[in-house]
Amino acid sequence: MKSTMRVARLHAINEPMRIEEVPVPKPRPTDVLVEVKACNIVPNLRNVLGSFDEWFPMLPLPQLPAIFGLDSAGVVAAVGSHVTDVAVGDRVYVNPGLGCGACRGCRRGQDQHCDSYTFMGYFAFGPNGQRRFDAYPYGGLGEYLTAPQRNLVKLPDSVSFEQAARFGYLGTGFSALRRANVGPGSTVFIDGISGTLGLGTCLSALALGATRVLGTGRNTVLLEDVRRIAPDRIHVLPAGSADLRSWTREHNNGEGVDVVIDALGPGAPAEAYLDALTTLRRGGIAVDVGGMMERPALDMIMVMTSQLTILGSLWFSTAEAQDMADLAGTGQLDLSVLEHQAFPLEKINEALDNLTCRHGGFSNFVSIP
Repeated sequence: MKSTMRVARLHAINEPMRIEEVPVPKPRPTDVLVEVKACNIVPNLRNVLGSFDEWFPMLPLPQLPAIFGLDSAGVVAAVGSHVTDVAVGDRVYVNPGLGCGACRGCRRGQDQHCDSYTFMGYFAFGPNGQRRFDAYPYGGLGEYLTAPQRNLVKLPDSVSFEQAARFGYLGTGFSALRRANVGPGSTVFIDGISGTLGLGTCLSALALGATRVLGTGRNTVLLEDVRRIAPDRIHVLPAGSADLRSWTREHNNGEGVDVVIDALGPGAPAEAYLDALTTLRRGGIAVDVGGMMERPALDMIMVMTSQLTILGSLWFSTAEAQDMADLAGTGQLDLSVLEHQAFPLEKINEALDNLTCRHGGFSNFVSIP
């Protein structure tokens, strides 16, 4: 094995990343070393590297210089002395969500509830995140990274590394649907269905057996592309072109939907979320995964009398990611619609500049070291 590796490292906010050589890390007893084969270049990465510390100071970035890269897939290159059930040569996805491993949430397998929860190679969710960054400082924009064995998802042979590098956005929607108990007979409305997060949620809803998936978006061409994935189960509407409550009932046998997934990003207007809530049936569930910054003025009388459930859902567990990988392996979760655009590590800054030239959620930008 090589003694050094190439990485893309950020030294200052709003500056290009630099390609540098650093030592290849050695895994600790319960860690693994993964040779990265693909790392997703998430659409939000440009904002994270340029404006995130101003927009969300409560979600700290790692101390610079730092190696970013959120969603990584590759091959296990070495294992620590105490690692079990993972072998050199295994094809894996690395769940970047890091908990402390000792708090009540982590002991229950609910790492997202940890006060120290941190995305390796991205940002943290509280002031203790730097300890996690220090323990696992290697994001996916490099040739190798170390990770805890408990964060590995084994990939079926039929799932490519490029597809697995999209698991972050796929898993976020998958976990939200699971929290809302989506399955056969369920009807789901996705606000922002043609975007990266929304499309992944749509694919997961179909895989979990949802009877009907409805959604809105701004681009009519993209919406039609989404509808064509499963025209007998998917109905789409250009945002603002009709009364949402009436339209959903027209396409759902006169009833409201069981579940709303709000996949709109931070810049979306709160009014869009409030409109989405009107599509719910009595007893329906709304799950937010997009994280809009505006604060919606909820009608709490309506929430109470209609017995609605309002949830926030952050990322996913490694167990959920393994279930998702297994569904993809059987073909129930169909990832063939993704359009991969690969960039060598040396062109990471060029790739970031091209993120706006996307075919909506169908585009899958990845870095190949």
